[in-house]
Amino acid sequence: MSLFNPSRDQVRQFFFNTWANFHQHKPLSDLEKIALEVIQMHPEYHAILSHPAQYSQQEYFPEMGETNPFLHMSLHLSVIEQIGINQPVGIASIYARLKAKHQEAHRAQHDILDCLAETIWQAQRQQRALDAEHYLNLLNNKLK
Repeated sequence: MSLFNPSRDQVRQFFFNTWANFHQHKPLSDLEKIALEVIQMHPEYHAILSHPAQYSQQEYFPEMGETNPFLHMSLHLSVIEQIGINQPVGIASIYARLKAKHQEAHRAQHDILDCLAETIWQAQRQQRALDAEHYLNLLNNKLK
């Protein structure tokens, strides 16, 4: 799997393997341990992850109200990594304040995830690089 640009199938297989390895009591890599935390935050995805043959090629249509669980969990991983390395600078303290506001990590991550998704959407729409300043402004608005 390409670490920096995995394919859709590679991302899905990573989550399927992580879930299977957890259930088979196999050792997990550091990234799989983080992925497992994300998976455990989302019990609504457990049945999907338990049936890779059925869901590996499943299409999800946001315009029909469907959430792509693999994209959702991948965004969580991105947010967790951003917090861990404090990039963009200030995100770790914003996360700490959001956790205090919500009294839980999952809702705080969802606030950040929403801002990340908005920032990605804007960059794609404008055919530009991600705007870290815009991202941080959206995050700061979540603190209000």
